[in-house]
Amino acid sequence: MDVLSDVLAISGVRGSAGARIGACGSWGVAWSADQDAALYAVTAGTAYLTPDGEPERLLTPGDVVLLPTGVPHVLSSEPGVEVHACDTRAALQARRDGGLLRFGDGEAHTQILGAGYSHDAVTSVPVLTLLPDVIHIRASAADPDLADTVRLLGRELARPRAATAVLLDRLVDVLLIQVLRAWLDSGTSPDISWWGVLRDPLLHQAVTRIHEEPARDWTTASLAREAAVSASTLNRRFLAATGETPGAYLTRWRMTLAAKHLRDTDATLEAVAEKVGYTSVYAFSRAFRRERHLPPARFRKSVSL
Repeated sequence: MDVLSDVLAISGVRGSAGARIGACGSWGVAWSADQDAALYAVTAGTAYLTPDGEPERLLTPGDVVLLPTGVPHVLSSEPGVEVHACDTRAALQARRDGGLLRFGDGEAHTQILGAGYSHDAVTSVPVLTLLPDVIHIRASAADPDLADTVRLLGRELARPRAATAVLLDRLVDVLLIQVLRAWLDSGTSPDISWWGVLRDPLLHQAVTRIHEEPARDWTTASLAREAAVSASTLNRRFLAATGETPGAYLTRWRMTLAAKHLRDTDATLEAVAEKVGYTSVYAFSRAFRRERHLPPARFRKSVSL
């Protein structure tokens, strides 16, 4: 069981290639806040990225920047240039047509692929919004796999062919995984959140068992035995890394699975309850309402509208 793959799949994280940016001369474009995560991969030339409230960052060929929380930001040729709001209609048209979104005058020397990532609002593990506002993987620090993907993007952007749009969408999904791997490998200390699970082998082992058998009658003690530590050690490490207990994580994960079953299937409440580890519909309904603020039947109706 790969916990990150499981969470990304259940969270419904999906990428799609945005507008291809071609820029030259002096230019500056501002993007407002977005509910989706944004990513830029620089395949040629240079640009500056200035996230809201942060200093500018120079982007060079091979650099990849992920904005997991969709913060407002500016892309520009250099700091201090005149900045205009992005023409969202032109950006959407460029994406649909497979054309360039052009900034500045003259032949485009800077080439950037933009991408967006959405997630399923029904889930309660918003993995992207728990990340730092900016993750910048420089070409000089990128591993060979990520560098190969950026080069492949560059070749596809320079010479679009049949099904280029489909290929770009697939590549930005690959690129997201590679960026997350690079960030995890960087050793950067994250805030207390779900991501702490992937940084601690002991916690990763315990959470892997939860994901493998979410309906099992887990206790902190039984999870601790799986990880060959004491219950107090597991509880302390879990709280320090994630801000919640193993039991709270188990319940939240079960309710996430239950929410998807309620929305996506016609299974009875009894069947859904059993699938996520409850022998009583009453106990399941209480846990679900406590987590989702609606009883299961009303929740199902609300997401079916």
